[in-house]
Amino acid sequence: MKPLIKLIFFFFLGAQNVFGQDTVIHLTQNMFNPINEIPIYNFDGWEFRKEGDSTWIKLKPTELSVKQADGNKRVEGWLRFQFTLSPEFSNTELGLRYYGWAASQLYLDGKLLGSFGTIGTDKHSFREHNPSNKMPILVNLKPGIIHEISIHFADYVSPFSVRQLKSNAIDQKFIYFTGQSFNEKMAKHINEWPIYSTVWASVSLVLSLFFWMLVFLNKREKNLILFALSASILLFQICSFIFSEDDNISFNVFTTSSALNTLFYSILIGINLIIVARVFKEKVAGWLKVAVMMLILSGVANMFLFTLQLYLLVTLIPVLIYLWYIISSSKTLKGAQWSIVIGLLIYSFMTLLFLVIAVTYKTFFIPYNNLIGSVGNLSFPLSLLVYVAIRFKEIISDVRKHADQVLKLSEEKKEEALNQQKILQEEVTRQTAEIRTTLDNLKSTQAQLIQSEKMASLGELTAGIAHEIQNPLNFVNNFSEVSNELIVDMVDEVDKGNYDEVKAIARDVQQNLTKINHHGKRASSIIKGMLEHSRKSTGEKELTDINALCDEYFRLAYNGLKAKNKNFNATMETHFDPTLPKIEIIPQDIGRVLLNLITNAFYAVNERANLLNLAKHGSDANLKDLDYQPTVTITTRLTPKTQPPNSLINQHANSPTSQQANLPTSHQANSLIIAIKDNGSGIPDTIKEKIFQPFFTTKPTGQGTGLGLSLAYDIVKAHGGELKVETTDGAGSEFVIQLPIN
Repeated sequence: MKPLIKLIFFFFLGAQNVFGQDTVIHLTQNMFNPINEIPIYNFDGWEFRKEGDSTWIKLKPTELSVKQADGNKRVEGWLRFQFTLSPEFSNTELGLRYYGWAASQLYLDGKLLGSFGTIGTDKHSFREHNPSNKMPILVNLKPGIIHEISIHFADYVSPFSVRQLKSNAIDQKFIYFTGQSFNEKMAKHINEWPIYSTVWASVSLVLSLFFWMLVFLNKREKNLILFALSASILLFQICSFIFSEDDNISFNVFTTSSALNTLFYSILIGINLIIVARVFKEKVAGWLKVAVMMLILSGVANMFLFTLQLYLLVTLIPVLIYLWYIISSSKTLKGAQWSIVIGLLIYSFMTLLFLVIAVTYKTFFIPYNNLIGSVGNLSFPLSLLVYVAIRFKEIISDVRKHADQVLKLSEEKKEEALNQQKILQEEVTRQTAEIRTTLDNLKSTQAQLIQSEKMASLGELTAGIAHEIQNPLNFVNNFSEVSNELIVDMVDEVDKGNYDEVKAIARDVQQNLTKINHHGKRASSIIKGMLEHSRKSTGEKELTDINALCDEYFRLAYNGLKAKNKNFNATMETHFDPTLPKIEIIPQDIGRVLLNLITNAFYAVNERANLLNLAKHGSDANLKDLDYQPTVTITTRLTPKTQPPNSLINQHANSPTSQQANLPTSHQANSLIIAIKDNGSGIPDTIKEKIFQPFFTTKPTGQGTGLGLSLAYDIVKAHGGELKVETTDGAGSEFVIQLPIN
């Protein structure tokens, strides 16, 4: 019955199943460390029990790990610690400080001392505790009796490391006793922290702005850029450090700020090492570059694995390098360089002092932490400021010293300069005349080349027109000759009185005259259409049927080449979209573009056909090339707003019937596509980027000016469109004209 009564008694006191421990720790004054704290978090005697479990195991708070976490990455349980105080604590003020990220409820002898964060039941109701800048809770304990600390806590696995709980992160002490001097120092630190942090940030901000202003005014001075970068990185480091000390931020924000602080510090050290080497006029040696990279990599590693060893590495090695530079360069240092030496010595001394005290006290919360940090952090950037001031003074002194010499030399050189100026003026005048003559010649040559290109296009057009008209004229001549013979026969039949045969011949003559009239009108319409398209462009846009324009110039280009080369032969394929709306263009200009591109396509397939004919009986002949059929295809269609032009073009030759079912309407499209495709030899990648450049041509000398594609490109651009090319070396090319509908 007594154990049950005892259990109920402890339950109402808040101990929750706390049974007698095997060990009761006796605390004495000798257990205080140099900064007046008793680290009970690391003492034996702690016991741990998971929430919902009745078994206690021996486990220190510092030994908590992810092994105790459940499937939700949550650890919830109880810690207890029994202790007694020696009589010497009778008149001693003690504080109990909870320093951990885990949400906890702290009990002393069954009484709730305070709640830190919210334990909750899951991640949504859980709220971690930020331990930064929190004062200890003063407690009144009697020596000689057994006291018990009970901690009900909940914690989660750190999102930054699956091997750590949040309470394991960054020098966590969980729970410890503090003496009066520690409490006073803590209160002083909390009161002074806003002042020191403001001074750090303000000074680094002013230095950063000052150095960047000097960089803007002296862009050639490379050292000033390094000074400005150093001051700016220092500002970022200080701001991230100040932000990490805010006791209102979450664990994730705190960890990120601390990581950034470490990274900025490593980068700052690397930049400062380069500054020292350059200011001391030493070569930035390879070993120094390696050291800088190793320091930065160590800083990056320390972002994720914050350890005292890595921190000492990132902090101590630069100090040793600084001291080596000071000693090795001491005989050559002079003037402003000594200000850097003083800054480095102050920084090195403060850094070593901080490290010695931190290692001695085994904590970064050391006496005079703010003062040491202020002097250490700001000594080097302030020495850079002094260096710049002294260096400018030295520069001004040197300028004044050499001013008289320069003035004297300037007088001597003045007359020589005047004579040289006359000579230069004459030379400039002569070269200017030569340049003007050359420019006039270039303009004349360019005009001749453009005219040559126009005449070449006109020749192609004329040949096509002649060949196109020749066909109906042949019909007219043939039917005229036949009709003339029929008239002779009819006269003979009249003389014979065979009027039935006369009537039959008359009907044949009438049919021939009808056909002559038909083909005469056909020739007339061809001439009329050619006159419309060949008349001088007014520069005004007209509503034009693109399908008709393409068909017309397709035939003209073919007939023109056929007129020049009787052996020329190629398959002409068209895939015209019948739903195309008429668009406003300058038909003469777009016709010129079409004629140029189609003529080039016919030229490409003809060249490949000629090469294959030469190789038919040689060892280079390919079986699949023996069946080669020169083919040029023109496709027109609309491009949907939601589909890129190239993906639409690649579909044009496969299935015209299936494409008609999904043609976009003019209300759904914003551009019109004209694709001219050939199965020639293609364009090599080495010259693909040059084909639209003026005067670039792959044709033999005398067969092209190199202006055709350049002018075509400019014409399409002037219409608000685009001219692109897709080509595969050895498989043909496809030129795509995209014109806006509206």
